[in-house]
Order: sequence, then structure tokens, then C-alpha cells
Amino acid sequence: MSCYLITGGSGFFGSILKKILLDKGHKCVNIDLCPDAEKHENLVSVQGDIRDKDLVEKLFSENQFEAVFHMAAMLAHDKKRIHDLWTSNVDGTEIIADACIRHNVNKLVFTSSNCLWAQNFDEPVTEQQPPDPIEIYGKSKWEGEKILEARKDKLNSVIFRCPTIMDEGRLGLLGILFEFVDEGRKLWMVGDGNNRYQFIYAKDLANACQLALNYNGTEVFNIGSDNVKTFNEVYGYVLAHSDTKSRLAHFPKWFIIPCMKLASKLGLSPLGPYQYKMIASTFVFDTTKIKEKLGFKPTRTNEEMLLYAYEFYHKNRKTIENRKNVSAHNEVAKMGVIRILKWLS
Repeated sequence: MSCYLITGGSGFFGSILKKILLDKGHKCVNIDLCPDAEKHENLVSVQGDIRDKDLVEKLFSENQFEAVFHMAAMLAHDKKRIHDLWTSNVDGTEIIADACIRHNVNKLVFTSSNCLWAQNFDEPVTEQQPPDPIEIYGKSKWEGEKILEARKDKLNSVIFRCPTIMDEGRLGLLGILFEFVDEGRKLWMVGDGNNRYQFIYAKDLANACQLALNYNGTEVFNIGSDNVKTFNEVYGYVLAHSDTKSRLAHFPKWFIIPCMKLASKLGLSPLGPYQYKMIASTFVFDTTKIKEKLGFKPTRTNEEMLLYAYEFYHKNRKTIENRKNVSAHNEVAKMGVIRILKWLS
């Protein structure tokens, strides 16, 4: 039985990875700001902050970790906590990495993001493409990568650059989409809907995290689904396989993008600069490297993942609406000005 530290193990993906490791007979220690709903004889849950150096030191001193899965990250939804986002995602990463070095834990797996960019790419994006984040979350993830790269002589870190992580229970901004579908509203897209945007199935990412345990060295890997279809095709698949009256509708870019930008600046929309830039763009990772070096193979397509997540929302909507004290991806994002669009749809 191995012992692993999971930071952010109460969050959407952290919870999935934690359960898989526990089911395989491993011991897990979870540190998260949110309470842990999981109970297991091999699980130690600590409601705490990775920026608390004394607490982190205590966890490393009391346990012999084989590896650390660093999944904790604060999102940019709450503008009043931007300073906390930076210190949690950057300072927290440094604290965890340095604790690994002091306690001879030689493996750290880190989830980075495709938010390192916010632009259209005609070709799949490779690991060599220089990051160019435009908002604080992407910048914090890029800084986290640099912290681990600077310690590569003392700590082996596998860094996964992840697109949107999908599985049952994934909500956040997608919860707004699911509400529209559930109520038979028009499903609006920016532009003609022929752009493509990649997802990653949470259990595929969890598999990659386990494959990373056998990799020696510090390396950045893109990860994502295969055969990425257009938004028209992906959303159309969900509508065709659901009992809904929703239908696809399109806003011209020249009109809606300035509207989204203004709503974001006024604090009236949950869509920040990254979202309103990427919602009409094409972004797909080249995953050749992770397949060759880790033997990774994705198992679900975008359309299968999105339908799976919607079906969970449909079956559990009342329970979801009553959730409290959960991570941002485990609750539906506030609509803001999007509620007007819902009324008109």
C-alpha cells in the first residue's frame, strides 16, 4: 500500500482521483479548503490551506508519501479573492514543492491548464508553443510550472496541461449550459459553431496521473481527447440524445463578443477574458508526446463526455441546487446577465 498526498482532494477532479486510488488499496491524505465528503479507512482528510507552512510541514512529517498529486487551485470567479488566487496557486505550489524536497518525496504530479493561452490556433498546440496567458488564473498556472521547472534537479515533476475536465458532476460554467438544455431553451453559440475546443475525461486524466508515477524526470505533457468535433456537432449530439426541446442558435461574433467584453468589465457576467475569447475560437492540444512517452490513450470523445455530464445534472438537479460549501466546479456558476438571455430563449 502506497501513501499519497492529494492537494485539492475535495474538489471535482481531486475527488475522482482520490476515490480511484482508495479503491486500489492506497492510503490518501487530502488537504483542501473545502470539507471532504468521502469517508474511508485509508483516507485522512485535513481541512486546511496549502499556504499554511506549519500545517504542510506537519503532514509531511507524519506521513511517508510516495508521491504528491498537486491538484489544488483557486479559480478566478470571485474577483474579491484575486490576491488569494495568486498566493494559493503560486505560493502554495512553491510550499508543496519545497516540502517534497525537504522530505525526500521525489515525485510530484501537477495539473496545469490550457488557460496558458487565449487565442485561436489553426493547428494542434504542441508543448513547444510559448505560453501567453491573459488573465490571472492562466498566469498563476504558468508561474506554477516555472516553480517546478526551477527545481527539476531536486524534484521530478510531471506537469499535465489540461483542457476542460469532464465527468459526471462537472458543473461551473457548464452548469449554465445544462440548465438551458434541461429547460428546452435555445443553445446559443458565438459565431457559426464550427470551431473546436477539446475536453479531457476525468478518469482518463486520473489514469495519466498514475502513469506519471513511473516516469523519471520533470516533463510537460499536453493531454486531451481525440477526434475533437465542432461545437455544432458536440452540442447537437447532446440534444439528439436528450429529451429536450432545445435547438442550436448562433450569435454573430461582431455583435456578441463586444457585449460579453463589456458585461465582464462591469462585473455582470461569469465569463472572464479567457472565456469570451475562447468561446468562439479553436483550441486543441497535440497529444502525441504523452501517448509516446506515457502510453496514454483517451477513452471518451467530447460529445460522449458532455452528454454524460448533462445526464448526471438532469437526474440530480434538485440536489445540485441545494449544495453548499463545495468547490467551484461542483456547483453551477452564477448566471449574471446571462439570465436575460435565458428569459429570451
